Amino acid sequence: MRAGICRSNKPRKMGTERENGSMKKTVALLAGVAALGVTAIVLTEPTAAQNDKLEELKAQGFVRVAIANEPPFTAVAADGKVSGAAPDVARVIFQKLGVPEIVGSISEYGAMIPGLQARRHDAVTAGLFMKPERCAAVAYSEPVLCDAEAMLVKKGNPKGFKSYADIAKDSSATIGAPGGGTEEKLALDAGVPRDRVIVVPDGQSGLKMVQDGRIDAYSLPVLSINDLVKKANDPNLEVVAPVEGAPVYCDGAAFRKGDEALRDAFDVELKKLKESGEFAKIIEPYGFSAAAAMSTSREKLCAG
Repeated sequence: MRAGICRSNKPRKMGTERENGSMKKTVALLAGVAALGVTAIVLTEPTAAQNDKLEELKAQGFVRVAIANEPPFTAVAADGKVSGAAPDVARVIFQKLGVPEIVGSISEYGAMIPGLQARRHDAVTAGLFMKPERCAAVAYSEPVLCDAEAMLVKKGNPKGFKSYADIAKDSSATIGAPGGGTEEKLALDAGVPRDRVIVVPDGQSGLKMVQDGRIDAYSLPVLSINDLVKKANDPNLEVVAPVEGAPVYCDGAAFRKGDEALRDAFDVELKKLKESGEFAKIIEPYGFSAAAAMSTSREKLCAG
């Protein structure tokens, strides 16, 4: 027999029914306390972490935002200054929150949410339209910019396109769209084969591809297409707008899941801007309707 270890073959005496019942109650009570403790951690820890995000941005003095360089939604000047309706709204709001500057990073739409989740950006302010699948991936603010869809084609619209379905029916037709953007998905959903939906990196490239006959149509929101055409001043181009069967979309500033407190603080200031009239003064010179953004909500848009 090893020292300190005592074994016995005698049967162990079981406790009385009352003792066993008491033990069960004690175990249940302890389990309940433990459950309450876990619940308290779940409820309190994320809130503290979320509040830390705004303090972090205040301390560093700037917020990193993903943009697409797609006027009038977003734009980057030659000196690197970020403008456009979405960043201009975000800049004012973050200044009111104590964050004086925004730093823009150009990104394809399809890369914006992964970049946000990977913490390469603190927010997306780029005309990233709200859709149920995106709402499941990020924490959107209330609506900021609303627009319909358009297509850029050669003068006279030689193939008679009015919808994405028209392009799907024409086996020789091709359409260009931003990678990962709403227009790409709308074309694919309408039945345009993948090999006839051409991913285009930016608006100028899309316009040039239409001019050169490399694609039959290029699709962007109405205001973006109109901005391209105005700057190109090319009488051989025509805009089809709005695209038949395509919904009107609204964007919002997008934040990482877990940063809801930062999103909520953004929403408080956004509401104040809308109520004061300052919101309209910021976005309407770009061609957007303040009334359109104020007529709907995140809840409605995320419901699809």
